[in-house]
Amino acid sequence: MSDYTERLRDLGGRIDAARGFLGIEGKREQIADLEVRASDPGLWDDAARGQQVTSKLSRVKADVERHDALQRRVEDALAMDELLEGEADPDLTKELTTSIASLERDVEKLELAALLSGTHDGADAIATLNAGAGGTESQDWAEMLLRMYLRWAEVQGFEVEVDEIHHGEEAGIKSAVFQVHGQNVYGLLSAERGVHRLVRISPFDSQKRRHTSFASLDVIPMLEEADEEDIEIPPDELRIDVYRSSGPGGQSVNTTDSAVRITHLPSGLVAACQNERSQLQNKAVAMRILKARLAEREREKRDAEMQEIRGERKAVDFGSQIRSYVLAPYQMVKDHRTDHEVGDPSRVLDGDLDGFIEAELRRRASA
Repeated sequence: MSDYTERLRDLGGRIDAARGFLGIEGKREQIADLEVRASDPGLWDDAARGQQVTSKLSRVKADVERHDALQRRVEDALAMDELLEGEADPDLTKELTTSIASLERDVEKLELAALLSGTHDGADAIATLNAGAGGTESQDWAEMLLRMYLRWAEVQGFEVEVDEIHHGEEAGIKSAVFQVHGQNVYGLLSAERGVHRLVRISPFDSQKRRHTSFASLDVIPMLEEADEEDIEIPPDELRIDVYRSSGPGGQSVNTTDSAVRITHLPSGLVAACQNERSQLQNKAVAMRILKARLAEREREKRDAEMQEIRGERKAVDFGSQIRSYVLAPYQMVKDHRTDHEVGDPSRVLDGDLDGFIEAELRRRASA
């Protein structure tokens, strides 16, 4: 048996194991059910429901197709290996070597997806960024983080909707709420939940001193359609305010009261949206975010395991950070949970977060 054969058999075994973790056979049945629902002519009477069904169908199909494609590639590589046993062929050997290296990388990605086996890991996500201690410095840092996550989502091929931004008085943002839609988004982004610390020479300090800034990211899963329908909120428990959307000035500021803020009076939870064109659309998005936040609160109350995954909520201040981004006096980004570090902060701030996310997911799995 050649070294190629042994490596390919190992890859085949790892793909078989991932099939169980990912529930591939169950997803094949799910595809059949979703295809029936997607073919219903009345589905698009409710555009939001139609979008949810088709998005879920595409995600489940992508899981199954990725697994099946890897299986076929291993079978093709084994066939090449058998040909080489009968006759040496330098070109075929080179092709097989390249194919196995590519397979090993892609199987690692499949195994990473298998780590995302939590109840809501496959869901879309609602993310909230908040500036912490540090005033204008931290507000500028929060805006840098928002750009980082939007770039990360773009590179991953995810769809993003920015629902609300509160701008700082001088620069940056005080807070932002955005939705990310795609495969395993919540599971991936949950690895980024926590306080992020920046050390740099301040662009706002005339004496060019080094400053430390903080901002936090919180992430909750977007409710599935069925879960959302289960949550009923009596109208008398809601206060709905309409206002003009805020912005840094110029054409970005609306001239009509289309932005909507909904407050759930018993809990004090607030959800707002100012990104859509009409007040009605903003209200629908804000209500969906509010329901997701209420559901998250209930999950935390009744599910201790979910609270463990979420981790301790710390103050956005010194000693609470999960990761440090140091731009001066040296260049380094280091995650304090996993010790994973990168010596090129600009690459990380441009959305290259895969190494940090994978390291945290593997740490959770080993724990």
